[in-house]
Formats: sequence, C-alpha cells, structure tokens
Amino acid sequence: MHGAGNDYIYLDRMDPALPPLPLPPAELARRMSPRHTAVGADGLVLILPSDVADAQMRMFNADGSEGAMCGNAIRCVGKYLHDEGYATKTDLTIETLSGIKHLTLHQKDGSHVDSVTVDMGMASSAPRDVPLSCDLPLIDTPVSVLEHTYRLTALSVGNPHGVIFTDDLCALDLPTIGAALEHHALFPDRANVEFVRVTSRNRLELRVWERGSGETKACGTGACASVAAAVLLGYCDPDVPVTVAMTGGSLTVRATQDLHLFMTGDAVRVYDGVYEI
Repeated sequence: MHGAGNDYIYLDRMDPALPPLPLPPAELARRMSPRHTAVGADGLVLILPSDVADAQMRMFNADGSEGAMCGNAIRCVGKYLHDEGYATKTDLTIETLSGIKHLTLHQKDGSHVDSVTVDMGMASSAPRDVPLSCDLPLIDTPVSVLEHTYRLTALSVGNPHGVIFTDDLCALDLPTIGAALEHHALFPDRANVEFVRVTSRNRLELRVWERGSGETKACGTGACASVAAAVLLGYCDPDVPVTVAMTGGSLTVRATQDLHLFMTGDAVRVYDGVYEI
C-alpha cells in the first residue's frame, strides 16, 4: 500500500495463532525493500493486535531501523483494518511507538476507505523531545554541513525532523546533503530532513530525506513538521489547512496555534503477494 507515493510492505499479523515470522522484522525489511532485487518499498509495516487500541503498528525503514511513527503508513493501516473487516467503525485508534494515534476514515464509495485524517498530536521543538545534542531549541538556526550553512528548524512529530526553507528545490543534491544532515552531530538519533519551498500561505512544496530510507516520494510526519515550522516562522497561518505537495502526491495539514497537527491524505492498496524466503 502507499500514501502519497510513500510505499510500504504490510504484513497482516492480527491473528495471534499465526506462526512466528521466519526472520526478525528488521531483517525482513532489509531483504524485501530493495527496488530491483526484491518487492521494493520504503520499508516494512507490521499490523498487530493491541491491548490498548484497535490495532498496533510497527514500522521498519528500508535499512532495518525501526521508526516510531509514519503518517503515510498509519493511514494505510487504518484503511486495511476497515476494508478487511477487522474494524467496522470509521474512528480508530492505532498504537505506535510514539503513542496512540486517532484516525478518522473517509469512504468515497460507501465501502472502501480512500482517505484518512490522522490526529498527529503536538509538534515540539524542545531539545529533549526531538532529541538534540544541544540545550536550546533550533528554530531558524544556522547549521553548517559540507561547507554550507542552512537555517534549520528542529521539531519532533513523534520522530525527529530538521526543516529547511529554500527557494530552489530542483538544484538540491539531496542524497548528499540529506545524508549529511541525517547523521549530523546535533541529532543523536539521526533525523528526517525536509527542504521546503513556500508557494503561498496555504501551499508548500517539499522534498524529503527520510532517516533510514533516503529520499522518498512523500513523508507524512515530514509534511506535518514542515507545516508546523511554517506556522512557527510565520509563513503559514494557524488553523488554516495547508496543501503540502511532494513528488508522490499531496497531503493536507492543519496546525493549531500551539502546533497540534491534523493530517489528511490518501491510502491506496496496490497489490497482495507471496514472498518466498
């Protein structure tokens, strides 16, 4: 399934009677994610039972590292649970490593879910939340890397993000710059990196470098972090929906004055398959 082009392999583990996975999920993610020699994906997501929510989501990046939250993946989890009959209601809760997230499912044809709104919780610039290796927040702060200096805003949206506003997205050598910023000493747990162009007060364009996966076509938490940073710096207005355009598609994000985030986007089931080990 994919959300705005951010594609993951999903394993249905809702039945407690299923036998154990043949390999640890981190190893499965590394084996199954390569684009040319395997299934091809930005990573792997397990859909699991939960004692505290309607279901649990665990997501692993293409390099096998486990992420706390993925805004695009969680929409697909909500769609799957509803379309497969695990849930009949349109308001769901999903347990993640960054807490329980609340979903509202939208049905275009009255049966299958085609889009989902996610209450993403609060964005935080507190160094302990991001986390950062410095004592003060980074808000439009000059950060040097590879002999260049960028003005970076660091935020947590359940996972760490570094947001940089720029006038030119096309000229970016994102594989080089993104990797360097992901591993910058300021981010002890590494970071997702967003380069953002403001086209109006309610539209942003975004290129994203995801921690552990590289450049991806979309990133839900990255879109949320970008809107939060835009509101924080005065580029966008609070409580006004902002369209975030990425190479894989667009998401709509609304940030309140205190940076409570609500994200709406598509959820698309592409195919089912069997993977041999």
